[in-house]
Amino acid sequence: MDVHQLKILRELGELGSVKAVADHLLVTPSAVSQHLAQLQRGVGVPLTRKEGRNLVLTEAGAVLAEAGAGVVAAMARAHAAIEAFHQASHGQVSVSGFHSAGQALFAPLARRLGADAGGPVARFTDEDVAQQEFPALTARYDLVLAHRMEHSPPWPTGRVAVLELAREPLDVALPFGHPLAGLAELEAADVAREPWVTSRPGYSPDDVLGAIATVARTPPRIVHRINDYSTVAALVADGGVLGLLPRYTGRAALGLRDDVVLRPLRGLRTRRCIDLLARPEAFERRSVRIVADAFRDVMGELVGATEGTPG
Repeated sequence: MDVHQLKILRELGELGSVKAVADHLLVTPSAVSQHLAQLQRGVGVPLTRKEGRNLVLTEAGAVLAEAGAGVVAAMARAHAAIEAFHQASHGQVSVSGFHSAGQALFAPLARRLGADAGGPVARFTDEDVAQQEFPALTARYDLVLAHRMEHSPPWPTGRVAVLELAREPLDVALPFGHPLAGLAELEAADVAREPWVTSRPGYSPDDVLGAIATVARTPPRIVHRINDYSTVAALVADGGVLGLLPRYTGRAALGLRDDVVLRPLRGLRTRRCIDLLARPEAFERRSVRIVADAFRDVMGELVGATEGTPG
């Protein structure tokens, strides 16, 4: 039995005829009769009997209709609770972010959300995984900050909803005073033979370094593999290696240091997409949409501050 069948049985007891039930529920009499027949097969006892030209409830049917009214009411309350949950602006929203984005975005996002006492509360976790593993995180978190290289395959939109936040270039990080630091832009041939600190395979900096090596036809000289951009910046500042840092979110890793400079690469696709991923049903919740909109605003301000344009 299902809730719709129980509702039809209850309405039959109240209205007294199949036609009246059909008119009330805006369905055909045939559909009403079919649902009643299916319900009766399921319970195994007669639920209705003919009385003149009308179909009325048996004693068993009346008992089931009364019990079913409680089920219908409980389902209505459940639907109302879900609707209220979806429409509520408060409540907790779980957020996963990869390290560099978390460093740059989590604190200003928390300040923005904290200014609204009746708004949602974000709960942050850092999850820095390889690109192909980000969609699976939506099973554990309401929102997932993810990154992928612009030229890589798109996210599986059949499984996840995607909100694009930014397309962020990865720039070459050089120690202040390096001969190449005086150039406004760099080409692959300028840096291909330099020693490097890069990320582990499967992450954006290693993808860009691979592109540099391909264009320059020179195998990269990888000295260190580090995924933490603060450590990358410290190693670059020491003067022994070059690195790759994201232009916007990498500023948090650089902090106040002035011994590292960033220079763009010319002639290479070095941008990574920073996106929010979620299961489609998560975006039905107003609290999740509020947090997602706040992420978009905070990222816009970060990009504007870096590029010298309004956020």
